[in-house]
Amino acid sequence: MKRPIGVTILALVAVVLAFLNAIVMLRFLGFLPFLGPVNVRVFNLWHALLYGLLAYIWIWLAQMLWQVDPQAWMFLAVITIFNMCVDFVLLVTGGSWYDVNLSVIMNALILIYILLPGVRGAFGTD
Repeated sequence: MKRPIGVTILALVAVVLAFLNAIVMLRFLGFLPFLGPVNVRVFNLWHALLYGLLAYIWIWLAQMLWQVDPQAWMFLAVITIFNMCVDFVLLVTGGSWYDVNLSVIMNALILIYILLPGVRGAFGTD
């Protein structure tokens, strides 16, 4: 199937989000204490597992987007909203804006972009 440039960009952004979630996972495991505003080791297994799962899901989603799978559009919308909810929970439970700022901005831009009619048409979900 022919892949539009917008879908290719979405796949690349999904890879970037997988990378960002993997970095946050490593920070919660205490492996990257030097990244961030506070130079302290923080260990939280629940957040590490959650962000590790999200990193895996973003890689899987990038593969679906690369193949222009018709189900990828809906799955992208659901995962984007879920990722924003997880970032919000992190902020409410004591996290800093520094931890999630790129993730929130990129997820919001993805959500706005995928709701455009042309993108829905690329996946055949009109």
